[in-house]
Amino acid sequence: MAKKAEPTPTKEPNVEAAKAAIAAGKALIAEGKTKAEAAMAIYIQIEGESQETVVKAFVEGATLTEKGALTYWYNCRRKLKKMRLLGQIEGGAAPVEKG
Repeated sequence: MAKKAEPTPTKEPNVEAAKAAIAAGKALIAEGKTKAEAAMAIYIQIEGESQETVVKAFVEGATLTEKGALTYWYNCRRKLKKMRLLGQIEGGAAPVEKG
């Protein structure tokens, strides 16, 4: 007889971290930065959260649509993974831009 699947425990979203990430995204947009830069900043801050939480933060903080936010979530996830593999970034810290 097949074993029944255990229900996956749901993790409560970190509301304070999400609010801080949204504020950071809005600040970057106000500075004239691109939506991609704002989305990456948001993603780095709340990377451990669920896809749904990150997408909602993108909609609010980077002024994206629902569909666009999902695409940005996927792209940010891939880009951050690649940057870590190349050693350009460690852990949850953002890369330091020189300029």
